[in-house]
Amino acid sequence: MRWTLKPKPNLEKIKSLQKSLKVDELTATLLVQRGVETFEQARLFFRPSLGDLHDPYLMKDMDLAVSRIEKAIENQERILIFGDYDVDGTTAVSLVSSYLRSFYPHVDTYIPDRYNEGYGISFLGIDYAEDNGISLIIALDCGIKSINHIAYAKEKNIDFIICDHHRPGENLPEAVAILNPKREDCQYPYDELCGCGIGFKLVQALGKNRGQNTEDLILYLDLVATAIAADIVPITGENRILAKFGLEVINSNPRPGFKALVQNLKKKQLTITDVVFVIAPRINAAGRIKHGNYAVQLLTEFGLEEAENFAKEIETFNADRKELDQQITAEALSQIIENHEENKFSTVVYQENWHKGVIGIVASRLIETYYRPTLVFTKSGDKLAASARSVKDFDVYNALESCAEFLEQFGGHMYAAGLTLHENQFENFKNQFEKVVSETLPEDLRVPEILIDAEINFKEITPKFMRILKQFEPFGPRNMTPIFYAKNIHDTGFGKTIGKENEHLKLFVKQNDSEGFGAIGFKIGNKFSLTQNRQPFEAVFSVEENEYNDKVYLQLQLRDIR
Repeated sequence: MRWTLKPKPNLEKIKSLQKSLKVDELTATLLVQRGVETFEQARLFFRPSLGDLHDPYLMKDMDLAVSRIEKAIENQERILIFGDYDVDGTTAVSLVSSYLRSFYPHVDTYIPDRYNEGYGISFLGIDYAEDNGISLIIALDCGIKSINHIAYAKEKNIDFIICDHHRPGENLPEAVAILNPKREDCQYPYDELCGCGIGFKLVQALGKNRGQNTEDLILYLDLVATAIAADIVPITGENRILAKFGLEVINSNPRPGFKALVQNLKKKQLTITDVVFVIAPRINAAGRIKHGNYAVQLLTEFGLEEAENFAKEIETFNADRKELDQQITAEALSQIIENHEENKFSTVVYQENWHKGVIGIVASRLIETYYRPTLVFTKSGDKLAASARSVKDFDVYNALESCAEFLEQFGGHMYAAGLTLHENQFENFKNQFEKVVSETLPEDLRVPEILIDAEINFKEITPKFMRILKQFEPFGPRNMTPIFYAKNIHDTGFGKTIGKENEHLKLFVKQNDSEGFGAIGFKIGNKFSLTQNRQPFEAVFSVEENEYNDKVYLQLQLRDIR
């Protein structure tokens, strides 16, 4: 691992914030690193309020969208809520459909089949709308580049409202309204909303039109918080407010679907991390293994018994997903070794019967072993399809663009992409991709990086400091869990490796004459020898609370040691 200490922010800003907030220098440093430099910014950061959400009508076309929906309701038209099969799409469809159904009955939902239709708006979905007498489609988390699809719908007298957060192309589809803060002609003050977040702004505008305020819509925020966590959007500005209040709903008054998913967890309070690693994979598993409709049924079901039945099915899909993920990862790792490709600059693996729904996860798993841009291919109809994943700061989309002559089609962004090609081009593509990566991947990006917020002394790690740190939550992009560095640490002699293959490290550590802390290091059991015989070492870690026998202890989660 490559340890990088963030540069210390401007000292004057730190001192000024220290004085106005009456906090220690370390806390002020962490805040300034996160762009919190004034008392007012600190108030917004520590005390987010629903009153700080922006007026939804500031978003371009919001008035047109609301007007068209109200007209549809007045004329008793059937409305179709269409969304992608991932967490952001299924939560957005669940949110908008359940809100509309609370006062209007003629609302259908549609999630495209991952395998038959693929990502985004589909011609099959538009045909379904025509066959069922639907004249208005609200597309969520997709549609911004679906120019041909919208034109096809227009020929059938079907109107579209698009709610998307992906970057628009040069031309926009001819929809009735396009809600997307990333539009160049949209002046909305915050452009990092996810698809479900934009769905919520639409609901907020509809509610405002009907005399409701944001407090009346709080029950929908559990869906928004889940989408924010799963879609890895920055947890800043409006996202931070929506995530915070959404988490409160998940913990205090969860919808039956969430209740059914988490009822076996022993935790009293779920965090964003729990949403990312417990709730989101299960919702995603429906679309990966079977169909995204299962997720929508779970999230819109208001009877607990029915929700529990859907949750059991989704649990089965998730178990299947885990099994496939482990099996395919093992096969891919064997393929790399058999082909003597351990020392290449990229990973490109292919087997025709690998499950298309998990190849993206497998690509991420392979990066854990071989830290380099990775593509996992499988057979899809008469072509090969792949999921691409990248390493920090390397643009895999640009690398694919350099190999475009061998590709049928591709799309995505810097860290993740999807592509298809004809089988006879596979070897040509593989060789070209390796050449491009070898020429453009800087040497320092070939080693994973740990970004360290600040050096810390064990004496600074107190219950009071932890109470302040907890107020930094919810954590996520642009507000990550603070990572600290400390030196002259030693284990007190209780250290050991744990886990089936001794892959984890468990220590009890001290620094000079400080109080000791329990420490856990996942997947660094191989570094146990560095901690033996009380020899000093350096560590990077986060600080967390660990509950044991109804008591709460401060614990270090070790990220690396040397």
